[in-house]
Amino acid sequence: MLAQILQQLPQQLINGLVLGSTYALFALGFTLMFGVLGVINLTYGFYFTTGAFLALYGAKMLALPIWLALPAAAILTGLLAIVLDTILLTPLRRKKAPELSSLMVTLGGTLLLYSSMTGIFGTEIRRLPPAIISHAAITFGSVRINLSQILIVVTTVLIVAVLLAVVRFTRFGLSMRSLAENAEAAELMGVNTDAVVRLVSFISGALGATAGVLIGLNFNAIQPYMGEAMMLKGFAVIIIGGLGDIKGALIAGLVIGVLEALTAGFISSELKDAVAFILLIATLWFRPVGLFGRAPVKRA
Repeated sequence: MLAQILQQLPQQLINGLVLGSTYALFALGFTLMFGVLGVINLTYGFYFTTGAFLALYGAKMLALPIWLALPAAAILTGLLAIVLDTILLTPLRRKKAPELSSLMVTLGGTLLLYSSMTGIFGTEIRRLPPAIISHAAITFGSVRINLSQILIVVTTVLIVAVLLAVVRFTRFGLSMRSLAENAEAAELMGVNTDAVVRLVSFISGALGATAGVLIGLNFNAIQPYMGEAMMLKGFAVIIIGGLGDIKGALIAGLVIGVLEALTAGFISSELKDAVAFILLIATLWFRPVGLFGRAPVKRA
């Protein structure tokens, strides 16, 4: 029994690394949106779905290779995110409405968007052309991994590295941090907060679309409500990692993915989805701000 477990362990760890990377990749834009703009934008799952559909139709109707279909889908979805943020959230932001208002507005917007997409495309599962990327397994001893899985892991690592560099070492990153800390003070310091908000919305939408394309590519299953299912794991990732923390989202996503893979491989696949929410409950009990989150400073 022990020998069998040790034999299967490397493959399950690789499966968990890929699964965790998908969770982290999805949660990055969600984390950025909450950390800078201070809103839980439920339309984020729609960006995930939109990116996958745009890449699907780019590959099928325009015969675009994946290295063109993916950035095109990300850019178009980023522009859509700016439009939706302007319509749904900008009026609330100007009136300084409470956080619950943005949550309810984006919930209503999400239901409308998903219903519209279902009415246009139906609910059936669609698949990318088989030739868009090779799904042949690459074998390293007893471990098997394919090109789309490698692409997910590499893309996640690169995006996290770029985001951290932008946030810490660029003028735009400084503007984002000042906006996240205090929007009014940022404006007094000369920060164009409207421009920063639009750019953050664009980046978040593009990240959500990138996640949708890569995950749709890996599982080769695209349908309108695919983003809704990922939102539950996205919530777990950003809360466990620490609200608004990019590094925390990466680590939390990887931890959840590895534990889910080990649970499915060695205990029961039916219990796999419970792992993230057990971790979520434990985090809220023992460290409510998350692994890397910081408790808000109370000012007199």
